[in-house]
Amino acid sequence: MIYLDNHSTTQVDKRVLKKMIPYFTEKFNNPHSQITIHNQDIIFQISEARNKIAKLIGAEKEEIIFTSGATESNNLAIKGLKGHILRGKNHFISLNTEHKCVLEALRKLEFEGAKVTILKVKKNGLIDADEVYKNIKKNTLLVSIMMANNETGVIQPIKKIAKICKDKNVLFHTDAAQAVGKIDINVKKMNIDMMSISAHKFYGPKGVGALYIRRFPRIRLSPLIDGGGQEVNLRSGTLPVPLCIGLGEAAKISMLTLKKEKIKISVLRDYLYKGLKTKIKNISINGDTKNRLPANLNISIPGINSELLIKSLKNTVISSGSACTSSSVESSYVLSAMGLPKKKIDSSIRIGIGRFTTKSDINHAIKDITQTVGKLRVNG
Repeated sequence: MIYLDNHSTTQVDKRVLKKMIPYFTEKFNNPHSQITIHNQDIIFQISEARNKIAKLIGAEKEEIIFTSGATESNNLAIKGLKGHILRGKNHFISLNTEHKCVLEALRKLEFEGAKVTILKVKKNGLIDADEVYKNIKKNTLLVSIMMANNETGVIQPIKKIAKICKDKNVLFHTDAAQAVGKIDINVKKMNIDMMSISAHKFYGPKGVGALYIRRFPRIRLSPLIDGGGQEVNLRSGTLPVPLCIGLGEAAKISMLTLKKEKIKISVLRDYLYKGLKTKIKNISINGDTKNRLPANLNISIPGINSELLIKSLKNTVISSGSACTSSSVESSYVLSAMGLPKKKIDSSIRIGIGRFTTKSDINHAIKDITQTVGKLRVNG
């Protein structure tokens, strides 16, 4: 299997798995129970995991809240502000290319009295910071904009937008599930108030994530899940110790390897595109070519139905869009929001190169994709 779908999920790094295993079997005590000699190490490791995540993004460990993943983190960051709506600050701003969980969370808040402005991105998938500035009102509470898009890999001008929000006294949240561990992030320097993280997008386990919440000045959120208040009263429930430790280890590894990995992956990405372009006529890249993740390649192949291509590939795993909407036969709403014609959208594929991808993998993928395209064009 040549796995080139690293935007939907990544393989757990063996170093991460090794760190997690003892906490499934030997060290299984509850981290929230009374402190004893049997769970001291567990409590310490949870704290260390927070610290590793914080270091990766330039935060403090007290600002890291464990969740089940980016979907929960996004919901907490947005719906957690529900109480502010009744106090007059009830305007939210986001983009039409955001993840479904952000758009749906905002839609739910509209029933609670919120006013929502959804800005349209340009054809390259980017939004101008000035557009955000123009739409901020006196009652604007939050701007939520994804750092790197999960389909096109387009990186938004987060630093500029967050600075505008800070100057306007508006909260800024970013869904950084695709960006954490892939590009340099410093939440303090970038003026980010809240940021969502998902472990399985950067070689950690599925089922765990985090929400960075700036400490000062304090952001008041209401919990989505009530109970024992384990995560500073913002998220109740017993922490999945092995998963939290795995997320921490994934963050540590990414911090050590990020610079070299970015270069390696971008070289492989460019090599793949050159190889495909040489053998397949008229392919084109979707989304901005400069401001994008080093691993991402979203292309359209004229005359080909992407779903049929993906199913027909012998050894190569790619996708046609967001893994969260893959069960739907609808066209990509992200590419549609960018103004691409339906034919181009229906012929688009998303390729995500990862840490364990080799040049040999790329050569095999080029051969598999080009041969399959050739057969489909003949039969089509």
